[in-house]
Amino acid sequence: MPHLGEAVAALPWTQFLPLAVLGTFCRYLPSCRFFGHRVPPETASYGALLFTGVFLLPPALAALAPVPGALLGRPPAEGRARHALRLMVTAAAGAYCFRLLTEGLLGDALPLPGGADPGHSQPAAAPLTITLLPALIAVLTCAAADRALGGSRSASAVLLGHLPYGLLGLLAATLWHAAPGPGLLGALAVLAPGYICCWILARSRHLDAAHRATVAALVQAVDLKDRYTRGHSERVGHAAALIAGELGLDAERTHALRTAGALHDIGKLAVPTRTLRKEGPLDDEEWQQIRRHPEYGHAIVRGIPVLGEAVDAALHHHESFDGSGYPAGLAGRRIPEAARIVAVADAFDAMTSTRSYRRARPVGEALAELRRCAGTQFDPRMVAALSSALERHGWPYTEAPRRGVPGARPAAEPVPLPDEQPGARA
Repeated sequence: MPHLGEAVAALPWTQFLPLAVLGTFCRYLPSCRFFGHRVPPETASYGALLFTGVFLLPPALAALAPVPGALLGRPPAEGRARHALRLMVTAAAGAYCFRLLTEGLLGDALPLPGGADPGHSQPAAAPLTITLLPALIAVLTCAAADRALGGSRSASAVLLGHLPYGLLGLLAATLWHAAPGPGLLGALAVLAPGYICCWILARSRHLDAAHRATVAALVQAVDLKDRYTRGHSERVGHAAALIAGELGLDAERTHALRTAGALHDIGKLAVPTRTLRKEGPLDDEEWQQIRRHPEYGHAIVRGIPVLGEAVDAALHHHESFDGSGYPAGLAGRRIPEAARIVAVADAFDAMTSTRSYRRARPVGEALAELRRCAGTQFDPRMVAALSSALERHGWPYTEAPRRGVPGARPAAEPVPLPDEQPGARA
């Protein structure tokens, strides 16, 4: 028993306790105020702290260091216990692997105490580069253990998520071990920028989620008001994204155009519901109300900077390539690119979906109609891009023609495009 007490006393508690306290502090940050905002819960994922323990502590203490923070976190008790166990296994596997490899490669000249026997003083002169390979293998071991215990994320995603934290943890552990007093401050200086970066990234993700939720709410508002075109906005957004992909636009621009397509009819919120839901042909006054929906839409979204190209698309998606459209009568490349893309996507979905006044048109016929109008109503480049994209990816929203649709025209008859009566409801 005296030997056990001496062994326990010789463990690096002065390194373990600060790590455990820091981990607990990180878990409490989501409920604190920081620069006037609540810190997002994702920021509490303290990967760099975990890896500092992996490289600095013996396996048993490395496994215990993240436990207090995990048990005091925000998830329900059962979830916290599972999370704590997952962190324990991950940290223990990485620390044991690192200890085993550094002992085998460096013998008694280990640069970090995680590879040393408790109480055995190690020189700090061993080059950091010697530890890089064992550290990398330890990170791989942690990633493998985490993926085995943590769910369905791909191996590459887990590894890429662990590597930056592993590098920060190795640097922090090296500084900490070099001089226990000043080294702790150095380790904190290394960990702080990484934590701040995580906080900024988490804020960005929250803002993006809020943006998506706002767009979804606006689209749902339009769908609820105009039951005849329910789902139309989502489908136009999908078609716009297909065109963007075929044009070789990057992911950010493609997402912006999907949003533009989804919000193109937002101006219908200002059109009287009785006009949108009218069964028969529209009279002149009602037709003018419909024609004003692009201007209404522009007025609604122009004050929201994050919507970007959706503002142009809302205003100009009924312009024609030959200048005969509305509301501004723009022609050719004077029409914003987003509006030219959305115009094609809008017309395509209008023709391939069933309305109260006619049946859905097959995809092939709709594409033929778009090609016929290319150069007059539509930008030929956008029509060609949609055609190529549909050949490559297909159209998941194709619906079988419905029988008994009131007022439906036979499939052989021309189907009005979105700026023709009664297709103005598109």
